[in-house]
Amino acid sequence: MDSKVRVRFAPSPTGPLHIGGARSALFNWLLARKYGGKMILRMEDTDLERSSTESEQNIIESLEWLGLNWDEGINKGGDYGPYRQTERLKTYIEAAGELMSRGQAYYCYCTEEELEAERQACMARGELPRYLGRCRNLSEEERNRLEAEGRKRVVRFRVPENEKVVVEDEVRGNVVFETSGIGDYVIIKSDGIPTYNFAVVLDDALMKITHVIRGEEHLSNTPRQLLLYDALNLDPPSFAHVSLILGKDRSKMSKRHGSTSIEAYRAKGYLPEALVNFLVLLGWSPAGEEEIFSMEELINQFSLDRVAKNPAVFDADKLNWINGCYIRKSPVERIIDLAVPFLRESGLITGEVTPDIYDWLKMVVASVQEYLSCVADITDYVAMYFDDHVQMENDEAGAVLEDPDVAPVINTFRRKIAEAEELTPENTKAILKALTKELKLGGKKVYMPLRVALTGRTHGPELFYIIPILGRDRILVRLAQTMGEG
Repeated sequence: MDSKVRVRFAPSPTGPLHIGGARSALFNWLLARKYGGKMILRMEDTDLERSSTESEQNIIESLEWLGLNWDEGINKGGDYGPYRQTERLKTYIEAAGELMSRGQAYYCYCTEEELEAERQACMARGELPRYLGRCRNLSEEERNRLEAEGRKRVVRFRVPENEKVVVEDEVRGNVVFETSGIGDYVIIKSDGIPTYNFAVVLDDALMKITHVIRGEEHLSNTPRQLLLYDALNLDPPSFAHVSLILGKDRSKMSKRHGSTSIEAYRAKGYLPEALVNFLVLLGWSPAGEEEIFSMEELINQFSLDRVAKNPAVFDADKLNWINGCYIRKSPVERIIDLAVPFLRESGLITGEVTPDIYDWLKMVVASVQEYLSCVADITDYVAMYFDDHVQMENDEAGAVLEDPDVAPVINTFRRKIAEAEELTPENTKAILKALTKELKLGGKKVYMPLRVALTGRTHGPELFYIIPILGRDRILVRLAQTMGEG
């Protein structure tokens, strides 16, 4: 392969960008970047009832957020536009006319009722439902009669009889289809809009697409498309059909397995590079054991020969683990900016984030950053810093404060806090060390009651983070409350 590689991502703008579509876009993007080729973004918007500018914009924004930039197409232009199918209708009509002039396509006047009866008859015989050629050889007189009746007409492609179509697939090897099981199919609908199988062939050929990487569900469309390439004397691209994405229960991926749209993961505080890292592992396996990759590493390592035939399993736990890895590696300022909307939504932050509050938030976020699977979780971890009314999380926490050694620990700690010139993580560590030495108690006997008295919890961030975040005055207020002195 070389820099002549041209791939495309061609979604239908009928909803938000979903996980499966994003993975297809990613695989195409990686192939283009690996070989210095071009990525084209095209919109297959011929579903007039369901397509919308809102969906198109969502797809664009989701791709940009993931970092999957394109070289030609929507919002970019290029030499092979336009890049929306509804703006290319003349091309499809002319190509259909060419096929009809050569007898490779014909008008069909069958009604929905007639087609349904034919479908039921095929099923009753145990055959695959297909069009049996009712209008295949109509005379001019018969066509005139049907048109006089006011029947709507479509254009069907005349499928060659008793032939084999071989799909040379980069992932699955050679897959053979019999034309006898296909039946003549519609290429132009009665409203003049092309069907997917017709439009996609012309678009890919005229845009000089060299590789089509798409989901396995399109494999059954490919023989129909190859027949059209042949009939139109066009060179087909290389095809690679990647596996389905299943839920952990091995059923088709759906909302019950987790969110299906990219925007939903963005809204929960997942990082784009984490989602890309997770998506690439849905059907592609690296050479080694490593699972965390930069974009540069993915570009260098990606190849179609390591794309699996078997279905990929969407494992939300693995996504959370990967996202947690990226959160821990991120600058605290980035996580603050992502966290503030969640803190506002939960009511923990209500006013302006002043420089002083921002500096305080740095300590707050840094103290819990290692625990986060996604940024939306942050409110559960940091709520204890915002409300000085300490609530015991359970009976176990309350029981910690009933130990007779607790009172001297609290009182000695209170004295040392009052004497300290400032509270930083470093000098807080020194205070805690001096406390255990003075009281001649093990660390757990000192740290656990302090943690519970200050937060109401038995687990959480290190005390040397918690104490400077709360500060002297708030610590004294909390200790008085939990020790029943308020």
